[in-house]
Amino acid sequence: MKQGIPIGLAALLIGSAGGFLVGKSSSSPDGEGGNAANAGVDLVRDNQRAGSDHRRSRADSVDAAMREPSQVLRLQSLMDLYAGMSAAELEAAAADLDSLPMGERIMASMLLFSQWGEIDPQGALEYTKTMGFAGMFAKPTVLRSWASMDPVNAAKYFSENPNEFAQMGGRGGLGGGRGDNGAGVIAREWAKLDPQAALSWAQGLDGRDQNAALVSVLGEMATKDPAEAAGIASGLDEDSRNRAYSEIAEQWALADYDSAEGWINTLSGEDKEDAMAAAIGVLAKTDPQAAAAKISMMSSGNEKERAVRDVAQSWAREAPADAAAWVVAEGGEDGEDGMRSVMATWAAQDSVASLDFIESQPQGEIRDSATQAYLWTNRSMEPADSTILAETITDERDRSRAIGMIAGQWMRNDESAATAYLEQTTAISDEVKERITSGDGGRDRGGRGGGGRGR
Repeated sequence: MKQGIPIGLAALLIGSAGGFLVGKSSSSPDGEGGNAANAGVDLVRDNQRAGSDHRRSRADSVDAAMREPSQVLRLQSLMDLYAGMSAAELEAAAADLDSLPMGERIMASMLLFSQWGEIDPQGALEYTKTMGFAGMFAKPTVLRSWASMDPVNAAKYFSENPNEFAQMGGRGGLGGGRGDNGAGVIAREWAKLDPQAALSWAQGLDGRDQNAALVSVLGEMATKDPAEAAGIASGLDEDSRNRAYSEIAEQWALADYDSAEGWINTLSGEDKEDAMAAAIGVLAKTDPQAAAAKISMMSSGNEKERAVRDVAQSWAREAPADAAAWVVAEGGEDGEDGMRSVMATWAAQDSVASLDFIESQPQGEIRDSATQAYLWTNRSMEPADSTILAETITDERDRSRAIGMIAGQWMRNDESAATAYLEQTTAISDEVKERITSGDGGRDRGGRGGGGRGR
């Protein structure tokens, strides 16, 4: 069994589970995309048959699957369970999802709707309309699963029912982490099977759907031929070109960082900054110090801030003190998010050394960022000590948020001590004190929660 699990589960957890579950689309594919989709189905089923000898006997219920002694076996048992169900049985199982604890519900829902999206995608999509807010998360899984097996008919349905997918875009949307809208999801899955057919479909769309679909197709094409993808992307409008170049740079850097950088250096303006940030993010995963050296090639701004954060986050796993020192020396005004990433890791590993570092820093945004991250990560400090540290935060909103978090917890554990602190402190306003004592935790709804200026 273990020979076949890793690839399948990895695909499931990024929302591409459809190709790894038994079943077929409810509609017959046609055209070039349909033939490629059938080839994909055959490959999936061959892989399943090859791994079947390694699997345990199939669980007869979700409860039985969840009693497996390991998370991997639970996932595999759920896959096997749902793979043996008809559309009607999957609908009945979906009705029982709400009875599961949240973590198990998310896991089961992803697998169930991935399978249902293969054997009866239109029925599954119709069911998501009865789920309220939860349906917004299930619907993308169905669409991705359908498109991974039968992109031609998924695209046809999408074009005929545009309003059904109108709310399925945005950052991190569609359960897949890339922020694709519906057209982007279909295009990305289609491009895995037949990139030219996917590109042709994307070019026939309009507006936002066309932009999302083209970016998705080019990102997938870049896994095989980044230079060709870059050439096509050069003809897109500015926003779509920026996004496409970022995806191409990421894929190109994974294959050959030096070649990717050579191409990036032919670009200019935001195109170059976006692509460089994406490539540095890839390099940081394997060589954060080398990636840090590349930061100097970037202009200050959001893209550099993202690159600093990626480098700091990766470097902190190996040497948080060195990563923190680098952020202070090189990050400048772009280093706040990077410092939060470093401190979140460092405080969990060594609360004493990380606190010493904070106390050695001058007042300012970098220290504020480190302090906030430390307080949110390290909950072992006595609340009286935590509030002393929180009071050193210079930004009023961030200071109120941090003190509110600490005092709110303190009120639950020792109301009299917390109340005494609130009565004497001048570090927060009376309004914030009132919110804390009323149980609102002193939250300022204008910020990002847990840190930052709400910029």
